[in-house]
Amino acid sequence: MNAASTETILRRFNDVFLSHNPAALDELVGEDCIVENTQPAPNGSRHVGRAACIELWSGIATTPGTWFVSEDLIVTGERGILLWRFCWGEDEGQSVRGVNLMRVADGRIVEALGYVKGN
Repeated sequence: MNAASTETILRRFNDVFLSHNPAALDELVGEDCIVENTQPAPNGSRHVGRAACIELWSGIATTPGTWFVSEDLIVTGERGILLWRFCWGEDEGQSVRGVNLMRVADGRIVEALGYVKGN
C-alpha cells in the first residue's frame, strides 16, 4: 500500500473522532483488526476483530462532553502515526496527549496501538 492511500484512510478515521460520527468505521476497519487501547493502565485493553474494534471506537467517538484535537499525522507506507489531544473540559488540565501507531493493509485498518502521556 502506498503512503497516499494510507494517509487517506487514516484521515477518514481521524474524522470519525473529530465529527463524533462513527458511521465510516464500517468501511475503514479490517476483519482481523487488533486495537490496544490506552486504558486501563498500565497496559490498556486489547480488542480483537472488526466488531470489537468498531464497538470500542464508536464508544470513544460518541462519549458526551469529550473531543479530540488533531496534532499531526505522519505516514510511511502502510504505517501511520496519529498524534492527538483528548479533552473532557476547557482547561488544559482536563486533557491528555496521546499517539496511535496504526497499520493499514488492503485498504483497511488492521492494527492500532494507543499510548498516552502519563503523570
